[in-house]
Amino acid sequence: MNNVKNVFSIKDLENLSGIKAHTIRIWEKRYNVLEPMRSETNIRYYDIKNLQKLLSIVLLHNYGYKISKISTLSAEEFNKLANDIISEKSAKNHAISTFKIAMMNFDQTLFFNTYNKLLSEKTFKDVFYSVFIPLMQELGYLWQTDTISPAHEHFITYLIKQKLLINTEKVQTLTPTKQEKVFVLFLPSNEIHELGIMYLNYEILLNGYQTIYLGESIPIESLLDLKNAFEKITFVSYFTVEPNQEIIADYIDEIHDKLIKNTDNEMLILGRMTEQISDKNKYNNIHIYNSIEELSSTYL
Repeated sequence: MNNVKNVFSIKDLENLSGIKAHTIRIWEKRYNVLEPMRSETNIRYYDIKNLQKLLSIVLLHNYGYKISKISTLSAEEFNKLANDIISEKSAKNHAISTFKIAMMNFDQTLFFNTYNKLLSEKTFKDVFYSVFIPLMQELGYLWQTDTISPAHEHFITYLIKQKLLINTEKVQTLTPTKQEKVFVLFLPSNEIHELGIMYLNYEILLNGYQTIYLGESIPIESLLDLKNAFEKITFVSYFTVEPNQEIIADYIDEIHDKLIKNTDNEMLILGRMTEQISDKNKYNNIHIYNSIEELSSTYL
């Protein structure tokens, strides 16, 4: 079955735009800014053009333009004004909206053009922090609320991974300048969400360290070979859905006993599932971080 969405409910528009459905209805009824279609049972639904227009309206509205003024603009005036106000101040929100449109249309060209424009003004690190991290956070919510399909999420995630791999390769060829430790990055068994750990690999390399990237779904037993090969290792992992709440405490105990205990090794952990860790200070050499930015600014 094809579960790719190309029509949207008003609740979908609320989730994608951040504007409450009640407000969208008022804008629609009072100012005719959107043109919904109707099902046979008279239920409103919206196509991709309506979504794209709403996201542009939100951009103008957030920039200080009243909806009453926006509604009087011709299509040419509307598009020109939206383009004119895409300044440094609004670039982040505009880019996120544009990436959403690229995702909904499966439009690789729009993704690449938007990314290249950002990269002409910012470093890759800045782009990742200011645009890709908040975008992926939004996508997680949109997926959970069934606003987007797995196809949408996989499409945009793969393109972001491509950019990560390209930038990682550039720094990977440089000789490490810091030799006191090696970083081993992995995801626990059955954990496949690797975008965060991929970016950490890039940033650790950027800071001059050697990394060994193992990727998704790595059993603890498979890490013992690394323990025997290096004197001082900083293990790094990202818990998005695994280990689950029932086993996470035992998992950390096992990590400590097999990889950290009686060594100079450390373990750095991030991800949504860390909220389920009741005693975050149980072990001196296992550190829990709330975000990539926190880890980067306090550890690297």
